[in-house]
Amino acid sequence: MKVQVCIIGGGPSGLLLSQLLHLKGIDTIVLEKYSREHVLARIRAGVLEHGFARLMREAQCGERMDGEGEIHNGFEIAHDGVLSHVDLNKHSGGNSVLVYGQTELTRDLYEARDRLSGKVVHNAEDVTPHDLTSDRPYVTYRSNGETVRVDCDYIVGADGFHGVSRKSIPKDVLREYEKVYPFGWLGVLSRTRPVSPELIYVKHARGFALCSLRSQVLSRYYLQVPLTDKVEDWSDDAFWAELKRRLPDEVADRLITGPSIEKSIAPLRSFVAEPMSYGRLFLAGDAAHIVPPTGARGLNSAASDIYYLYHAMLAHYQDGDDSGLAGYSAKALARIWKAQRFSWWMTMLLHRFPDRSEYEDRLQQTELEYLLSSETAQRLLAENYVGLPF
Repeated sequence: MKVQVCIIGGGPSGLLLSQLLHLKGIDTIVLEKYSREHVLARIRAGVLEHGFARLMREAQCGERMDGEGEIHNGFEIAHDGVLSHVDLNKHSGGNSVLVYGQTELTRDLYEARDRLSGKVVHNAEDVTPHDLTSDRPYVTYRSNGETVRVDCDYIVGADGFHGVSRKSIPKDVLREYEKVYPFGWLGVLSRTRPVSPELIYVKHARGFALCSLRSQVLSRYYLQVPLTDKVEDWSDDAFWAELKRRLPDEVADRLITGPSIEKSIAPLRSFVAEPMSYGRLFLAGDAAHIVPPTGARGLNSAASDIYYLYHAMLAHYQDGDDSGLAGYSAKALARIWKAQRFSWWMTMLLHRFPDRSEYEDRLQQTELEYLLSSETAQRLLAENYVGLPF
């Protein structure tokens, strides 16, 4: 089999790039390790930058997103028993974010690939990139017991943190930066009306919490928990009781509880791999970088990778201009490190750190007080939260 671009990974990053390139007449194939049902069962982020939303529309995948997604012009920070509002629209020059679940976004992308008869292979086993530094790279995978070879011009690794793509770059070329946080997020999805029309970030002596939503009938809540905790340690009743303890009374009193339809614990990590390209291989999304979910940058950072890669490949195939491909890693990483900084800052601002000194706790409190008293500080927050320019 011969295609122009072989994409490893059938999550939103890989599907979005495949869809965008297909619309421009560039032939792609997507190789996904798991079944479509498994991919669509992942419960992930739901806050989209305005730039990401535009990219979905360009990919002809934005109709349901625009119909069902909710525009949020701000969010609340709960602290010391009160709520303080952050006006994103005011402080970012009129921008906002769109709340639309990653599961639904991925479903839209799959349906778009189906409409165009896009090549998406599920249950692709032992996917392996070859000859990355040659002008004729290829990928092999096993399907139904047979080995299949895909010859291509370029390989895109959008196969996540544990995927094969990053591991295909020699260790003496790749440099990895990592920070592991001493806690995780226990998340619960419930078919209940959200406690607030906007997100509520909670700073509390017992630990961070977040009140989020996927729709007006589907809520997503999080609690900061120790890394030693397991999902089995938390009954639904225990989760709701702890969440109420961390919320201001006015919010706790109107919280609607119900059975969880999904419950999981995600450890928090910051990670960046450099470079994001090697020969004819280009990394995108979680294959190259991870951020704590505090600042809602994970999926959005992947979208910026796809934006740069898409335009670089258009320049190559339409104009014979390879400067975008040559500069992809540096350009993508410049934005990624800004997203890393913002996610780190929000995580440090709002979480309880078990080993932090009293001095550091006072600095954290002062940082929050300064943020809430300074329009300049809120402008910086809003600029990053709604999304820096691609």
